[in-house]
Amino acid sequence: MPEKIYSVGELTQRIKNALESKIGSVWLEGELSNVSRPSSGHCYFTVKDETAQISAVLFRGARRQVRFEPVDGLRVRCLGDMTVYERQGRYQIIVRQMDEVGQGALQARFEALKEKLLKEGLFDQARKKPLPLLPLRVGIATSSTGAAIRDILNVTGRRFPNLHVVLAPVKVQGEGAAAEIAEAIDRLNAWPGGLDALIVGRGGGSLEDLQAFNEEPVARAIARSRLPVISAVGHEIDFTISDFVADLRAPTPSAAAELVIGRKEDFETLLRDTDRRLAHAGREWMSAIRHRFVQARDSYVFREPAHGVRQGAQRLDTAEMRMRNALLAHSQALARSVDDWVARLRHPLQLRRESARERICRLDSQLRAFNPLAVLNRGYSLATDAQGRILKNVDCLRIGDEVRVQLAKGAFHAAVQRTE
Repeated sequence: MPEKIYSVGELTQRIKNALESKIGSVWLEGELSNVSRPSSGHCYFTVKDETAQISAVLFRGARRQVRFEPVDGLRVRCLGDMTVYERQGRYQIIVRQMDEVGQGALQARFEALKEKLLKEGLFDQARKKPLPLLPLRVGIATSSTGAAIRDILNVTGRRFPNLHVVLAPVKVQGEGAAAEIAEAIDRLNAWPGGLDALIVGRGGGSLEDLQAFNEEPVARAIARSRLPVISAVGHEIDFTISDFVADLRAPTPSAAAELVIGRKEDFETLLRDTDRRLAHAGREWMSAIRHRFVQARDSYVFREPAHGVRQGAQRLDTAEMRMRNALLAHSQALARSVDDWVARLRHPLQLRRESARERICRLDSQLRAFNPLAVLNRGYSLATDAQGRILKNVDCLRIGDEVRVQLAKGAFHAAVQRTE
């Protein structure tokens, strides 16, 4: 039989006592990571260096004495007591005092790249592309198993079920993640048939978890994208380099889905307003036409044949009813395309009309120049023999031949008496 058998709680308590008595209070220096702030007011985080990491907790009372906000990547020096969190069997340090030492490696890299891209103009508002009003095909670069894609599909399915979504599955953290994300952005830009917009992102996490979206290859891929890009990385408090370069930043992946497709009710309201404006314009046009008919009917010239005016008014009413039905049937299509088609057709029609007018003028001038009768108006005449052949030389005439002489106005016959 073993000398003593411990329960899990007993052994954990013994380890805790040994840790607290033999190590006790220590100063610890390292980089903050996985900072969490629950509603209790306490602050939980990890202190790490290149070789190891230790869990830490800063309780609410001690937190009030800290003159800065703990964030991922910040390098700190802590004074605290080593202990064991018995429920999870994890050793940790309870921080009583914490001072800021400087930025950690990740935070320093973040600030350096941010400054570099800012100077290059990649954050300029002027280069931001607007989102389409109602995209039909949207590309997404994110993990195929993460919460981000589920949240996006949930929103799109609820708001716009017939939206075509193209997922480019990528790693969103760890080695090679940045290269995969950049390659996916390029691939979605070249997608057959074309896409309307891109969403690039992932769910929340620590600074290390989000590091792929703070890498230069991803920033460059977003900057060269011909499609508008929405960056949706982490939670609302998280900011990455991708957020600054993208055309639009969404606080969460769900918010990105809402931004890219908008609300169905908003589009329905827009279409209803457009339908009302078209119907009003149609009624105004019909009213103007009817007024012209009324004026014609009441004029002196048309007072007698009033029956024809009444028939015209009846045809106008019929046309109005048909037009109203057509407006109701096609209002949605007209609302999307009428302005575009007017702008696209007006200019070529004007060019064709001016070109046709110039061509007709040239042809008219040519016809006038080649018209033989135009020569007669200047005092010339046209002589033909008995067979109607035009006479060009006196050698073909004999004494007594009959010729016909055509003048500008009229013609007469004559007989040849002599030739010279």
